[in-house]
Amino acid sequence: MLTNFHTHTFRCGHAQGTPADYVAQAIRDNADCLGFSDHCPFPHDEIDTWSEIRMSPEEMPSYLEDVRRAAKTAPFPVYAGFECEWSSRYASWYTDVLLGEQGAEYLILGAHWLSRGRKNVYAPRLADADSIRDYFSQTLEGIGSGLFRILAHPELIMADGLGWNRELAAGFADIIDAAMAQNMPLEINGYGLIKPPVQTAQGMRLQYPVDEFWRLAAQKGAKVICNSDAHTPDYVMRGAVNARNYAAKFSLDVVETIF
Repeated sequence: MLTNFHTHTFRCGHAQGTPADYVAQAIRDNADCLGFSDHCPFPHDEIDTWSEIRMSPEEMPSYLEDVRRAAKTAPFPVYAGFECEWSSRYASWYTDVLLGEQGAEYLILGAHWLSRGRKNVYAPRLADADSIRDYFSQTLEGIGSGLFRILAHPELIMADGLGWNRELAAGFADIIDAAMAQNMPLEINGYGLIKPPVQTAQGMRLQYPVDEFWRLAAQKGAKVICNSDAHTPDYVMRGAVNARNYAAKFSLDVVETIF
């Protein structure tokens, strides 16, 4: 099967195309299933939730309507979901509004930030050991919530060049174990495969995926899903194919669908 459950649209402010554009390209690519998971909106408040990279709450019904209208043109299942951050303050927003009132069919955990009171710090900018431990603890709490079907780009914290070390290995081992306990697949992210490489103490590498992480995931027998994280229609299925090719290097246990 050729599937992708991580797709963005113009509504996030940093992607291009409508749901209809992505579905049309997925049809041309002979897809078997497509999921939309644009960045979820948050309630209007003064908390720093990066409103410039996500739709507003008022746009949410139109987003879901556009996905469902585009789904009617597809010869394969098309699902409407959201990519979310974890904070316990938003648990009822996810359950009662996104999954409840709005009828979203799935959520994925993006884990882009560490919440610090009413501010959020981008994960790749975390450098001190205490912040990194706090980030892992927050991500573990999100996994344990049971609200999310996929952990997206799990090694995102390494995107700015953070080098692999014993502390990271221990934190990632906990993340992998927690995901396995929830039967949650870890995402190999196709978008990372086309981003500029970064310099690290060990040399140049991809921002993500990170080989050391996926070797550890393979050793533990984690389930993996290969997604595009598409920000343009032309990459909607191609990114998933690229991620599959990456997964093959480590003989990972790839699952094709979350439904």
